[in-house]
Parts: sequence; C-alpha cells; structure tokens
Amino acid sequence: MAAFTVQQARDKARELSALYRSGVRDLREHLQQESDDRRQAEDARRAAATEAARVAELAAQRRLTVRQLFERWCLTELQPVTRADGKRTGRKDGGAYVRQQFERHVFPALGGTAVADVRKADVLALIDAQKAKGQLRTAAVLLGDLRQMMGFALDRELIDTDPLATIKKARIVGVATERDRALTEDELRSLAAALPAARMNRRSEAAVWLLLATGARVGELIGAIWSDDLPAHAKAAQSRVEALQTLAGQDGAKVGVVNLAARTWHLPDTKNQRSHTIHLSEFALAQLARLAALREQLPDSETPSPWVFPARDTRRPVCVKSFGKQLSDRQREPDKRMTGRSKATQSLVLPGGRWTAHDLRRTAGTLMAGLGISGDVIDECLNHMIESRVRRTYIRDRREAAQARAFDALEAKLAGFVNSTPATQNVVSLRAA
Repeated sequence: MAAFTVQQARDKARELSALYRSGVRDLREHLQQESDDRRQAEDARRAAATEAARVAELAAQRRLTVRQLFERWCLTELQPVTRADGKRTGRKDGGAYVRQQFERHVFPALGGTAVADVRKADVLALIDAQKAKGQLRTAAVLLGDLRQMMGFALDRELIDTDPLATIKKARIVGVATERDRALTEDELRSLAAALPAARMNRRSEAAVWLLLATGARVGELIGAIWSDDLPAHAKAAQSRVEALQTLAGQDGAKVGVVNLAARTWHLPDTKNQRSHTIHLSEFALAQLARLAALREQLPDSETPSPWVFPARDTRRPVCVKSFGKQLSDRQREPDKRMTGRSKATQSLVLPGGRWTAHDLRRTAGTLMAGLGISGDVIDECLNHMIESRVRRTYIRDRREAAQARAFDALEAKLAGFVNSTPATQNVVSLRAA
C-alpha cells in the first residue's frame, strides 16, 4: 500500500469526515465500492484496448495480398490429409496444379492486390481473357478455384463480403458438356488394323488393349507394378507399395499390383477411396505378357524395374500425360503436327471423331452392356462410386465372381475385333473364352 504524506492524510481524513456527515455510515463498505469501481473501469479500459488491438490486427490481415491469401489457403486447405475415418481431404498434389495456374493467369494481374480490394470485375477480366482464347476449361477451373479461395477468406473474416458470391458459373463459362464418346465395334476393328502402322511405343499399343480389357483408369494403368517386385512378408510388401505410391502420386498415378499367376490386378487405393481388384482375362494377360517381355532393369543394376510402364528413368513410372499425347498426336491434321512429335498424324483417326484414353474405359463399359451384363456388375468392374449411400453402407458384396465372368465375356468380344483384322501378325493370337 502506498504511503501517505501528512498533507494527504489530512485531506483523506477531511474527505471521510465529510462522507460521514453526509450520511455514509459504513466507510469500509464505501471504500470497497470505490475500489471495485476503479477495478471495473480498469478492466473496461483493458478490454477496449484488447478489442482495438484485435480490430487493428484484423484490419492488417484484411490487407493480405492475393498471393499471401493463396499461400495460407494452400497450406490450410489444399494439403492432402487422411482423416481418422480414412477419408481424404485436400488435393492429392497439394495444390501444385492450382499454383501453376495462378502463377500463369492470376498473380501477374492480382498477386500484389489486397484481397479486400479485389472486385468482381477484376476476376471476370481474368476469366474473359481465357474465354477469348477459347480456353473454356481453364476459365472454368480458374473461376472454381478463385471462388473456393474467396470462400476460405470470408469464413475467416479476412474479407467482409465475397466479391464472387453472385457469379453464376453456368452463365459466365457455360455448362460443361458430359463427354459420352465410346468407340463402335466397327471403329474397334479399324483401330486393331491401324495400331500396328501408327508407330506408337510398343507399350502404348498394348496399353490401348489393356484399357479396353480392364476398364481401368489411365492413372491406374500407369501406376501398375509387377507382383514379383514385392517382398514376401506382408508388412514389408505394404511398405514397398507405399514407397512406390509416393513416386507414382507425384504424376497422379495410382499403384496397383499385377499378379499374372493369380490373374489379378489389385489396386489398394483408388479414386473412390476403396480397394479394387480387376480379374485379368486371357486377353488382358496376353497384353501383359507383351509388356513383361519389354521389362527393363533399373539404372546401374540387374534388378528389373517394378513398373509395368516405366519412364526412361526406370525407377519411375512414365508420366500419365505421355500416353494421351501419343493418342492425340495421331489424330491431328498434318499441318497441326507438333515439332518433334509423331509424323503419323492421322494414323489413329476414326470415323466417330476424336477419341481419348478415357473413352476406352467408357467403351469397355459400353461393350459389357451390349453383352447383357447388368449395370451394377459393370459399375463394380469399372469401380464406380455407388450413388446410393444406403447401398454403399449396407451392401458390401463386390460381386467378384460376376465381375470375372464379365471380364471374360469382354475378352471374347475384343479377341474377335483383333483376330478379324489382317494385321494380326503384330498382335498376340488369343483364344476365345
């Protein structure tokens, strides 16, 4: 307690005496009340100072630039995370593709702009620039990612309002047209005749038929490994698969184990976040036999590469985009040939128009349907996500036996296309199932 001077003591005594004369009888209670009032006033002052500091900090945060906001969004939302229930959040590439697109199309114009100052017109100028170049897909992806990032900022009170909230994607960039291209039976016969002359990589030629025979996704195809690469011990084998998946995941591929003896291609993890086992028909096995004959060794080693589709550096799988480029390069007008790419620019042109690797997967499903195979079995063969949550939860049977019959029926169909062409000298002869 602070000491009083004589004068201060006299002044305090006079003050208390005056209070007593005014009717205040409990001076101790009065003094306690004064102390409480001072404490409350000090608490209020501190609270006001804290609120002022919070407002100032929030104002500073709101002055984040678009690039700074992107870094926070990327670190918080785009990194791949596996939750306790096994579901994954974020993006498998950790936002690498988004970063690439923003570096090219967003940051040059808005990277240094404060997020709070971004207006709808600023974003639409970026989107319209892509539309003017005919890049509708890029425009749609940019708009979607920018809306997600602005929503992230709004949730964290980094902006008062979302400038993109009123933008209707369908009105600005249009509605995406669902691709439905499937090769007809006549086109498949033409494809069988055309492939040997298309001068594709031999692995890529086998890949065409393997996609048709299994209905696999391209990323799953590229990530295929040979079962003899795995250790016999289960835990060691799992560790090996995880290590290879780390490599494959950098290129968007999914590792799956091809076991020729068991006639299976097992994918421990897929796009649908569940495992999937593909039954290998005789047709699929024939294509894999061709690929096994092309197997290469690891650099400076006598150990075979684990990859069914190795890159030039056989320690890694080939890039997922490589196969698609080989197909597209052979479906161009001669004057549109890209430098250093295939001269056989029209060798894989088919009557129904341009086709892609994913169209082969759709073709496999279409052929199965034409053979009378039920839709639920086709969904399992193609590892589609079952739309009904009830079915996903309560029906756990993957119909493995029915899947095997479906793949074997597909084999007979595909073998007919291959063996009906005059170019069979370049294709492994297959027996019908």
